This record gives sequence, structure tokens and C-alpha cells, in this order.
Amino acid sequence: MSRFNRILLKLSGESLMGKQNYGIDADRLADYARQIKEVHDAGVQIGIVIGGGNIFRGLSGSQKGFDRVKGDQMGMCATVINSLALSSALGAIGVKTRVMTAIRMEPIGEFYNKWKAIEYLEAGYVCIFSAGTGCPYFTTDTGSSLRGIEIEADVMLKGTRVDGVYTADPEKDPTAKKFHDLTYEEVLERGLKVMDLTAICMCKENKLPIYVFNMDVVGNLKKVIDGEEIGTLVHC
Repeated sequence: MSRFNRILLKLSGESLMGKQNYGIDADRLADYARQIKEVHDAGVQIGIVIGGGNIFRGLSGSQKGFDRVKGDQMGMCATVINSLALSSALGAIGVKTRVMTAIRMEPIGEFYNKWKAIEYLEAGYVCIFSAGTGCPYFTTDTGSSLRGIEIEADVMLKGTRVDGVYTADPEKDPTAKKFHDLTYEEVLERGLKVMDLTAICMCKENKLPIYVFNMDVVGNLKKVIDGEEIGTLVHC
């Protein structure tokens, strides 16, 4: 039995690059799809938000001279591209999906509606929520928190390139220590880079736990669902 009935899975767009410097690595995409199918087949309802950093990141664009609002809108479009790619990869292995967008762009995706999303989840579809919140100045971390709260998920699973939350960036600091369990207060007091401040505060206020783990290791998503302690839990 899974310890979660409904999850919000947050995926890194940058991780989709795999060994490339840009874009979508087909092997990484297929690995993600197979992991998601494994959990879906176990009866877990899955909502997904995926970033767009492998294609365009609004904040970095604004630092290079792009208008911030237009840059963020470009970033939203990047998340739609990734969402369509993931939907296609899942469909190819027999998983039914619905891509829902925070801004209207039918027929590319269906305009997001909480009640429709829950109806799809309960009917066995994997719902992929794209275009962030639909508003500039918000990250996909905040979009994930918002969608997780709206669909009444049991937990947000944040799939990253590292196996949890550390005292510092383990890719840069070999002395960084891993946390296995943290409260939201500790995250805020220590200034830990779990998610952006708005996203953390939303999860804290709505009591949505976050579990951070390494999604790039094949099989890890199922391990989290099965209760193996391979990452870091952030909770009230």
C-alpha cells in the first residue's frame, strides 16, 4: 500500500537536459515517464508541475535585458513545452494524461480548473499543470505549492538532482551536511534553499508537507511512495 493517495510531483526543467547543455534529453524524459507510470500503476493519483529552466528562465532573462514580465511569460511557455513532452512520453507507455495550462491556449492544453483537475485525477489521468500560476513574478515552485494545495495533495514531492536538503549546496561544498527532517520554521530561520520563500510560506500556512529527493536516480520515486527514507521531509 502506498503511503500517499494523491501527490503533487514537482520536476526540475533543468534536470530534463540530462547530459546536454540545453533542451530535452530523450533518455531522461523516458526515465521520468517510466518512474511516474510505476507509481501511477500502484494507484497513486499524480499531479505534476515541471519547470522550464532547460529552455528559458524568466529571472535570468530579465538580468540579460528582457522585460521581466515578458521574460516570465517566455518561461511559462517553456514549461508548456516540457509538459507536452512529458505528456507525450507518458502516452507512449500507456498512461492517460491531461495537460492543463494557467493561461488559455486551447487546443495545446485545457485551461486549469481545480474541480476539473480533481475529476481527472480520480478518473485515473495524470494531470500536468503548466504555465506556472499564469502571472509574472512567481516561480514554478510557487505554482507547485498552489496546485498542490488546490488539488488537496497529501504531499509535494520535489524531485531534484540531489538527494535532499543540505546545509549548503552539496554540488559545490563537499562538507555540506544532509537533513533528514526539517520544520518549515527551521527552513526559514536557516535560509535553506528548499524552494522560494513564497512557496515555503504557502506550504507552511496550508500544512502541505514537502519531500525533497533525487528524481534522477531511476526507482527513487517508487521508493519515496513506499516509505523509504531517501530524502528530506519538510513539515509543520
